[in-house]
Amino acid sequence: MLKARTKTAQAMNEHSQNSPHPDLINILLQDGLENAVPKICELLINAAMLLERIEHIGANPNERNVQDRDGYANGFKPRSFQTAMGKLQLAVPQIRDSSQPFRTSLLEQGSRSDRALKSAIATMYVEGVSTRRVSKIMETLCGFEVSSAQVSKLTGELDTEFEKWRTRALPEIRYLIIDATYYKVRIDGVVRDCATLIAIGVRRDNGKRMVLGVSCALSEAEVHWRNFLNSIRERGIGIPDLITSDAHTGLQAALKGTLSATPWQRCQFHLQQNAQQYITKQELKSKVAADIRAIFNADDRAHAEARLATFITTYSETQPKLAEWAETNIPEGFTIFSLPEAHRKKTRTSNACETLNSQIKRRTRVVGLFPNESSLLRLVTAVLIEISETWETGKAYLKTSQ
Repeated sequence: MLKARTKTAQAMNEHSQNSPHPDLINILLQDGLENAVPKICELLINAAMLLERIEHIGANPNERNVQDRDGYANGFKPRSFQTAMGKLQLAVPQIRDSSQPFRTSLLEQGSRSDRALKSAIATMYVEGVSTRRVSKIMETLCGFEVSSAQVSKLTGELDTEFEKWRTRALPEIRYLIIDATYYKVRIDGVVRDCATLIAIGVRRDNGKRMVLGVSCALSEAEVHWRNFLNSIRERGIGIPDLITSDAHTGLQAALKGTLSATPWQRCQFHLQQNAQQYITKQELKSKVAADIRAIFNADDRAHAEARLATFITTYSETQPKLAEWAETNIPEGFTIFSLPEAHRKKTRTSNACETLNSQIKRRTRVVGLFPNESSLLRLVTAVLIEISETWETGKAYLKTSQ
């Protein structure tokens, strides 16, 4: 009998042409990862039943000159199937002119497919689409061997569509907020920290937030930042009025080479944290933090500079390293004073990115260790698409009239 697993493209095309359900990417974008699980289960079962029909017939769709074939594809029959994840609306493949009736094992009472589907979902969309692991799960679903090529075809559209989102054209951005965080990734058998760069933009036309892009690499070196920033700039953000970030390694050099026309605001929250490293007495930490907050909460730059001068004088003798650090670094948090007062609070820190990172980590905590950079990028992208859509269809983040 023909090994159907060697020619999966036709089967997947037949499924996409005949199935009444939206494609996988639209489901993810429209319903979010959590709400999309039942619909994704429908797609997985439908795809597995197609493979069963191919195995039964002994020929792929549109193959005409195959000897010893046993029947022909004859469309689909709709059927409801109750699972622990809810009622699924399936398209059961039909055949004609076969010596034996075709019955899919997936719809048997008490089928093992329910548990296997949950594992498949977790593996494909959380653990990183390991084709070897998903192949084993799909073999459980289908009852016969499924090749990694077939699994790759079933899941490959995900990467294609996510890449389209990461490289889509962008509107003009008034404020740009960027940050990096780290996830554990296994590279060549060694656990490494993978830097994930994320950019948030506040649109110039309507004041709404949106996620502009994401990139994963093994470091925050200048080349990684430069490539990431170039990608965002080339997709149409124009010249933002302000860029807010922490002083990541390599970032400032990359900014000079890509967005040098835009003023840079160093995140005031991170400056507060950095200052704590230069305080030698524990009892002074809360007072220093309050003094720095007072500097940043000044009405304008002139008042902030006056308060900074007082701060330096106050601590120059008792905390000389702190005073020296403050004189050089604190002014990098003053750029915000050039903006309208109503816009300062939401753009003076990179906390918007920090919050976004915490949401991603909450969703990725179940993974722990990613098998590769691609799997990390895939899951982070899925979460960011969901969040960005909520922002873009919600209320304005800042008023554009100011």
